[in-house]
Amino acid sequence: MATRKIRTRGLGTAAAAGLGLLTGALAALAAERRTAHAMRARLDRLEAQVAHSHRHANLANQQHLHWELLSKAIDSPELAEVLDIFEAPASPLERRQYLFANALYTNLLFYYRIGNLSREEVFGRMRGLLQNPVVREYWIATRGQRATLPEDSDEAELGRMVDDLLRQLEEADTEEWWVVGEPPAE
Repeated sequence: MATRKIRTRGLGTAAAAGLGLLTGALAALAAERRTAHAMRARLDRLEAQVAHSHRHANLANQQHLHWELLSKAIDSPELAEVLDIFEAPASPLERRQYLFANALYTNLLFYYRIGNLSREEVFGRMRGLLQNPVVREYWIATRGQRATLPEDSDEAELGRMVDDLLRQLEEADTEEWWVVGEPPAE
């Protein structure tokens, strides 16, 4: 009988030890899963940051190339003729001015795309630029080009915003141009 009690006690101790090992193994497995999940989430964030940085670098390279091409066209009437796709005929001087206006607008668009300017800030800067008659003429002369943009693109959205602003400026009966128009909501 004493042997049975020792065996029973031994089995109970072994079962408790086994249960403890099993509990410990499950806890370790759960901790390992949480760690793996946290590492995967961190890796996903890092990949998104790299992709975002890569996109900004690509936009910066594109902006630089755009400026180089426009600079060549501004400096050379022969090359500027290649970019004469305005709705109304433009003289060589007007073409150069339009190309520079394009560079100014493209710079604002780039700043908006990389997050350095909000829509409201682009609105304010365009409101100032539109005080220049050459910039207004450029904007009107390129209306057809903007009409070819995909409806949901950020450039098309900003173009519609500036179109509306220009209309409001032309209809305004005030000399205080800086109060014309309602800045867009973000």
